[in-house]
Amino acid sequence: MRYNCVSTHSRKPMNRADLIEVIASKHDLSKAAAGAVLETLIDTIQTAVKKGDAVQLVGFGTFKSAKRAARTGKNPSTGAALKIPASTVPKFVAGAKFKAAVDPKAAKRKADKADKADKAAK
Repeated sequence: MRYNCVSTHSRKPMNRADLIEVIASKHDLSKAAAGAVLETLIDTIQTAVKKGDAVQLVGFGTFKSAKRAARTGKNPSTGAALKIPASTVPKFVAGAKFKAAVDPKAAKRKADKADKADKAAK
């Protein structure tokens, strides 16, 4: 399946095989080579985040780990309180360029707001 920049909600989500196909076709690689590159990228990000490091891809986003404190929750079926232990979870924070690509109107509003703040500060 070919993916382009135009998104519709009726499409199925892109999976690993689809992503490999796009990488292979855009960079004139075999699917095996594109798969190896993708696997290396994912493994490198997972290893770094597991060690507590952040992986920042400027314009795309940052992968990092976040500590989640212990808390009390409720069993939805019985309503009984239960203790949820502290944990470390992976977190992704989208970069400005990625956010602008997904929602250009919000990016324009943010830029306009920053321009107004700059003018008011002068």
